[in-house]
Amino acid sequence: MAGTFPTTHDFRLVPAAAAVWATALAGLFLSWQTAVLTGVTAGVLGLLAWRRAWWTRTCAIALLISGPVAAIWVGAAVHRAETHPLRQAADEGRTTTLTAELTTRPKGIRAEGFGGTQAGVGNVVIRATADGAQLVVFAPADKWRDLVPGQKVTVRGTLAPPRGGDLASALLRVRGPPQHPQPPPAYQSWAAELRDGLRQASKVLDAEEAGLLPALVVGDTEQMVPRIEDEFRTAGLAHLLAVSGANLAIISGAVYLLTRRLGPRPAAGAAFVALVGFVVLAGPEPSVLRAAVMGAVALLALVLGRQRSAVPGLAAAVLVLVLHDPALGGEPGFALSVVATAALVLVAPRWARALKRRGVPNGLAEAIVVPTAASLATAPLVAGLSGQVSLVSVVANLVAGPVVAPATVLGVAAAAVAPISSTAAEVVTHVAGPAVSWLVLVGRQAASVPGAAVGWPDGWVGAVTLTAVTAAVVLLLLLKKTRTLVVAVLIGGFVVLVPMRVVAPVWPPDGWKVVSCDVGQGDALVLATDTPDTAVLVDTGPDPGAVDRCLKTLGIKKIPLVVLTHLHADHVGGLEAVLTGRAVGAVAVGPLKEPEWAWREVATLARAQRVRVIEPQAEERFSLPGLEMEVMGPRRPPVAEDGNTTVNDYSLVLKAHTRAGRVLLTGDVELAGQAALLGERDLNAEVLKVPHHGSRYSLPAFLKAVRPRVALVSVGADNRYGHPSPHVVDVLRTGGALVLRTDKDGDLAVLPGNRIVRRRRDGLGQVVQRALPDPRRHAGPRVGAVANELQGHPVAAR
Repeated sequence: MAGTFPTTHDFRLVPAAAAVWATALAGLFLSWQTAVLTGVTAGVLGLLAWRRAWWTRTCAIALLISGPVAAIWVGAAVHRAETHPLRQAADEGRTTTLTAELTTRPKGIRAEGFGGTQAGVGNVVIRATADGAQLVVFAPADKWRDLVPGQKVTVRGTLAPPRGGDLASALLRVRGPPQHPQPPPAYQSWAAELRDGLRQASKVLDAEEAGLLPALVVGDTEQMVPRIEDEFRTAGLAHLLAVSGANLAIISGAVYLLTRRLGPRPAAGAAFVALVGFVVLAGPEPSVLRAAVMGAVALLALVLGRQRSAVPGLAAAVLVLVLHDPALGGEPGFALSVVATAALVLVAPRWARALKRRGVPNGLAEAIVVPTAASLATAPLVAGLSGQVSLVSVVANLVAGPVVAPATVLGVAAAAVAPISSTAAEVVTHVAGPAVSWLVLVGRQAASVPGAAVGWPDGWVGAVTLTAVTAAVVLLLLLKKTRTLVVAVLIGGFVVLVPMRVVAPVWPPDGWKVVSCDVGQGDALVLATDTPDTAVLVDTGPDPGAVDRCLKTLGIKKIPLVVLTHLHADHVGGLEAVLTGRAVGAVAVGPLKEPEWAWREVATLARAQRVRVIEPQAEERFSLPGLEMEVMGPRRPPVAEDGNTTVNDYSLVLKAHTRAGRVLLTGDVELAGQAALLGERDLNAEVLKVPHHGSRYSLPAFLKAVRPRVALVSVGADNRYGHPSPHVVDVLRTGGALVLRTDKDGDLAVLPGNRIVRRRRDGLGQVVQRALPDPRRHAGPRVGAVANELQGHPVAAR
C-alpha cells in the first residue's frame, strides 16, 4: 500500500536527505566501511520501497539513488583522508614543510591566562588544504590572524593526528609566522577590508557593544568581552554570535522589501545578489555556505510565501551540501541550522495560525512563534553541546528579537561604507548602538535570573535524552486523555520548583562566611560581612563570567575591598566584571607591580570606574562588621623582577577573622614566601586557602604551622600544571584537614562550626559536610572565643 504524505508539505526527498546525512555521520565518526554499509542499506531500503509500493515512486527512487551515491562518495572521501600520506606522518609526529591554501578565516582561541600570560586570543585555528589533503592549522594569533581564505603560504610545523569527526588528515602545529604568503583573491581582500572597517567603526561604542556588533554581523568574536559570551550562553542567545541563516535572511529580506516595487523577479534577483555579497563578506567557509543555503530556504519559504516548496528545498539543500562536503554532516552548526529551519517551516506557521485564530495580531503572532519554535527545536542539540538547558531562552529571544534585524542591517551598512568614509561608518555604528546595547542588557538580565540555566548531561546522551523527554511531553499533550494530567504536572512543577530556586534558593546556604568560587584555574574567595549583600573579595579569577556568576549567586552588590594578592592573570582576569554594576570601595594590590601589562590593566579599570587603588603594608588591619583582616606579608622590600616565582612570592598574605573562624589567605606564595612567613606571626587558622592551587612548591612546615581544619584548593579541572600536588594533599590530610577542591566540588561555602556546603557549577549536587574537630585544640578548658583571642596578647597573658 502506497504511503501518503500531508497535503501541505512535500516530504518525498526527506528519506533521501536523511540517508545521505546518516551515511556521512557513519563515515566521519566510525569508518569508511560503515559509511558504505549505511549507504548501501539505504539503497536496498529504497529498492524494497519501490518494488512493494511502500511510499510514493519519487520518494523510493530518490532513496534508491541517493543511498549508493552517498556510499561511494562519502566512503571514498573518508578513505582518502584516512590513508593519505600525511595521516601516517601525523601518527608518527613528524615535522614537515608544506605549501597550504587557506580555506577559512583564522578563528581565535580564547585563553583565560595563567601566571604572567595575559588572557585573550593567543592562538588561531585555520583550515587549509595541502597535497590534496585537508589540514587543521594551529598557529600563533599575532602572526596568522590577518590571513584570509584563498591565500597560499609555506608553513613549517609538527603534524599530529586530528581529533576525528571531520575529513582532516592531520593537525599541523605551527610556532612561527607563515612564509612566502601569496596575495589573496581580489574579492577576499575586499571582504577583509570591509570587516576591518566594521571592527574599527565599532570602537566608537563601549567595549562590550564594540565587541558584540562584529560578532552579530559577521561572526567575528575576537574582540568580544568574555563576560558577554558567558551571559549570552546562559541566556540562550549564543546563536546570535555566529553567522546563521537568520543573518542572510535578514539581509536578503531587507533588500527584497526595499526593491519589491520593481517587481517580484527584480526584487528576488537583488535579494540573491545581497545574499552572495554577504557570503563574501563573512567568508566562504563551510559554515557560512551552509547558512547561505539554509537562509535561502527560509527566505523562499517565509518571504516568498511558497510554503509547499520549503521542505523539498531543505531536503535538497541537505543532499547537495553533504555530498559536496561530507564533513558538514558532523558539524553541530549544520544540525542546528537544519533543525531550526525545519521548525520554522513546519511548526511556526501552524502555531502562528493558531494564535491568529485566537485574536493575536499577525505580526505579533509571528514574532512570538519564530523564536519559540526555533529555541524549542534546537534545545536538545544545544543541551548536548553545552551541558546545560537555558530556562530563559525563549523569553530572552522574544525580547531580543525585534532589535536583531536593525542591528544586523546597520552593521552591514557600516561595513559597506567604511572604505569610502570612516566617519560615515562611525555615524551608522552610533545609530546601531542602542540596539546592540539592548542586546547586552537582555543577555545580562536573563543570565542574572536565579536558575536561568540548569545542568544537563552533555554529548549525544544529553541530546537524545532531552529529545525523548520533549517528544514524550508533546505526545502526551496531543492526547486528550493525558493532556490535563500533563498540564497539571507542568504547572505543579513550576509552582513548586520555581519558588525553591528563586524565592528561597538553596544557594547560598544561610550563615555562610567564606566562599571559594569555582572560577577554573584561578582564585576568587568571598568573605562575608554582617552587612547584607556586602562582602570582601580576594582575587577575581581568570574569567570575568565565572566570578560574576559567583557574586550574583551570593547576592553580593557591595564590595568594600577587592584584594588582588598579585597581578597574575588567573587572579586579576575577572576584575572588570567585578567592578561593573557593583559598588566597590577600593582595590588593594601588593608591592610588586609585575607583570607590567597586568598593572596597567588594573590601574586603567580602576580609574575608569573611579575606584581607589591602595597598597596595604604588613601588620595593617581592616575592620568591617563581622570581619577583621590583617596583612601578614610580604615583609620584604620588592624586587623588580618579572618572574613567575618572584611575583608569586610577593603575594599579599592575609588572615581574616570571621564568625566561622580564622582564614589564612595565601595567594600563590611558594617556598621562599612561605619560609619568610614562618616564625614571623601566628599562622594558625581553621581555614586555609591552599597556596598556588596546591602546587608542589609548598613547605610541609608551613602547612603544619597553619594546622587547618578545612583546606580549600581553587583549581581548574584537568589543568596541565598537575595542581593540586598529591604530596601537598597528603600532608594536609595527615594533619587532619578536610581537603576540598573547586574542580571536583564546585563552589565551597564555609559556615560556623567547620560546616562545609559544596555546590557544583550547574547548581546540582549540593552536599553538607563537617570537618572533624582537632583534638589538640580542645584539650584545654574552653574559656570562650574572646579569651582565646586574648591568650596570645602579651598584656593579657601577664
